[in-house]
Parts: sequence; structure tokens; C-alpha cells
Amino acid sequence: MIDKILSGLNRNNISTYLINEEIVESVELFFIKKQLDTRRKKDVHHYSLTVYNDFEKDGRKMRGASKIGIYNGMTDDEISKAIHEAYYAASFVCNPYYEIPAGKKEEPVVLYNPEEAGTLAGVAGKMTEALFAEDKLNDVFINSAEIFVEKTTSHIINSNGIDVSYQKLAIKGEFVAQCIEPQDVETYMSFSYDKPDTEALKEKVKKTLEMTKARAAAKTAPPTGEYKVLLSGRYVKEIFTYYLMRSSAGLIYPKYSNYELGMNVQGENVTGDALNITLKAKVPYSIEGIPMKDRPLLENGVLKTIHGNSRFSYYLGIEPTGTYDCIFIPKGTKTFDEMKTGEYLHVVSFSDFQMDELSGYFSGEIRLAFLCDGKSVTPVTGGSINGNLLECQKDIVLSKEMQVEEGYEGPFAISLPKVSVAGK
Repeated sequence: MIDKILSGLNRNNISTYLINEEIVESVELFFIKKQLDTRRKKDVHHYSLTVYNDFEKDGRKMRGASKIGIYNGMTDDEISKAIHEAYYAASFVCNPYYEIPAGKKEEPVVLYNPEEAGTLAGVAGKMTEALFAEDKLNDVFINSAEIFVEKTTSHIINSNGIDVSYQKLAIKGEFVAQCIEPQDVETYMSFSYDKPDTEALKEKVKKTLEMTKARAAAKTAPPTGEYKVLLSGRYVKEIFTYYLMRSSAGLIYPKYSNYELGMNVQGENVTGDALNITLKAKVPYSIEGIPMKDRPLLENGVLKTIHGNSRFSYYLGIEPTGTYDCIFIPKGTKTFDEMKTGEYLHVVSFSDFQMDELSGYFSGEIRLAFLCDGKSVTPVTGGSINGNLLECQKDIVLSKEMQVEEGYEGPFAISLPKVSVAGK
């Protein structure tokens, strides 16, 4: 199929292009309670093609781009026609000229070795055991679950010499925990790993079951006021996504973000934990074929890297790094138990949580939280929180306990002072 695409490009006299080939093999398991209900295997082949059209407008050199899907079974004429239409569409995309990455043919990179990790079915079996290992109670249980184990082979070719490929493993899934008494409630939870991390999944299930049981007992919302708010689990990642997004060339170039290299983005006179964030390369190459590696994002609150694709990096005059979607943060200075002192509101589940990377505002409707008045702890539900990261980032405290979430490895919990809570 690659040869057919290249032939179609030649027929249309198109010299600048990017081809992405992706083969996804997967094992998918669907459960009703602990009973396997459905099992599927997939082997899918995807091709996408980006064509570039260079032209001038008002005396300026422009480069338009258009992306299309190419499917197995398409004839040579169908491929050529689709390419022609994409090239025409690209002539209406008036982006200032930029260079696409250059490279050469490289040896394939294998991140997933079946001899070490096991077959896809074997990995699915291990994760199934981990999923149900903590499901031992009668009053709270997993009522349904899905597990997807995928091996993806990516091949990237462009007109500037790049010809690279890699193979990786992804384990994804979701489950619903249910508690019937004293009221019938459910908690939805997803998970994602790039290796068979059975211990992380066991811990996630255990905490979700505990959370669901506590949610069934919660009856009232917390009183309206200002609280020290503790966030844990996946919401910690959502908070730190702010720094990941604000440091992207795609936001900096159009001036949606004011970040500059060397800028102290956390501010002066930090009284909490200084932020050290590393950009993690989960794959060896970006979608454009740019080599990716781990890079420092923040060092003690100071911005060290602006990351982005070839287009926006070219506009900013910086090295194209590829766009990152995963971060690592080292452990903090306090244990989670030490963070739970005095009065606080520990929110463990939201109906919806939003982190605005443009303004720094975060908010969420409380599904379950634990309210401590300094003496006793009470489960509460209802109400919402509302705060701004820019106002409290100097005082953030990170836990020593760590966790792994999709796109995140770092502290399990964070403490944010003086967050507004709308309740009863």
C-alpha cells in the first residue's frame, strides 16, 4: 500500500508529504461482574497521508496541509483522486511557510517484546487477575469491566528522508464499581498502562471500591466556605496538565500562553514544593518522525523546554521536539497522612473536573469528598470547588506517595490552600 500511495503522489506531481502507517493488533475482554461475557481479537491496518501545497499569497510564501485516510482495497485511481482532492484542499490553508522535519531510514525500535511481557492474550490474563484480585466483598463489587491489550506498530515516512518505525504495547480498560446499600451508587474508573503493571491496577481497584462504599454512605454537601483542598488520583494529573499545555509551542506562538524559556512560571517566594517536571517520551518518534527523548520541563519552577511540532517550532525559531503528552514529577515532601492534618476537604471523585490551561481556573462538581473538621472525618457529596492555580501554585504541597496514571507518573496527592467550596 505504501508503494501505491507513493505512486499516487508521483501521478499528481506532489513532492512534499508525510505518510503514517499503523498496524494495531488487540485482544479485548468484556466482563459482567467476574464472568467473561465477550472476547474479541482485532488486526487493523490504518494509513494516513498528509500532503503539503506551497504557494504565495500577498507576496508571502505559504504552506498549506491536508490530511486524508487511505484504505486497503482502494484502487490506484481512487488513491490518486483522493490525493488530488487533498492537494487542492491544502491550497486553501494559508499557513506561513515552515519546514518539515528531515531525517533518514533508521532501524525499527521495539518497545514491546513478547518474550519479556508475554503474548497479548497472556498480558490480558495477567491484568484480568489483577483487576479482580481486590474484588472480595459482597456489599461493594465490580459490576462490569473491559480490558484492551494492544500492540501497535507505527511506520513514519516523509519526503525529507524520514523512514522510522516502532512497536509498543498499550493496556487500557475501564470498570464500574457498585455499592447497593445504604443507597445504590456506581463509580466509573478507567486505566491505562504501557506495560503489565498489575500492582498499580490492584491499588486502583482497591481505592475505587473503598470510594464507592463511602459514596453510598455520603448524604450531605460540605458547608460553603474556603478550605484546604486535597486532590488525589487522576485529578492530580489534570492540575499539572496546565503546565504541559502552557509550555507547548502551539499555545505560545499565537500568544495564548506567555511562557518563555527561563521564566519562573511558579512565581517567586514559593512556600510549598518547588515544581520539577520532566517531559516523558512514551514513544521514540512523534507523529511527524521527530526523535523524542525525556526533557526537563520545569526545574524548581523555571521553564526549561518549549515543546511542539515542526510548524510552530519553526515559527518560534526553536528546535522541534515533538508534542508531549506525558509527564513525570518526583515525590513531594510530605506523606499523605501528614497532609491530612487540621481542617481539610479531600475530594476523591468529581462528577466533572475542568482545568483551563488558558486562565488557570479549575472547578468540579463533588461526587465524593471527606470533610475533616480537625477531629472527625465525614464523607460528603454535592457542591463544587472553584479555584485558580495561579493564585495557589506557590503553596502547592506534593505527597511522598506516588502513582501511575495515563500520561502521568508522580505524587498521589496534592494540597491546595484556600480553595472556594460552594456547598450547603
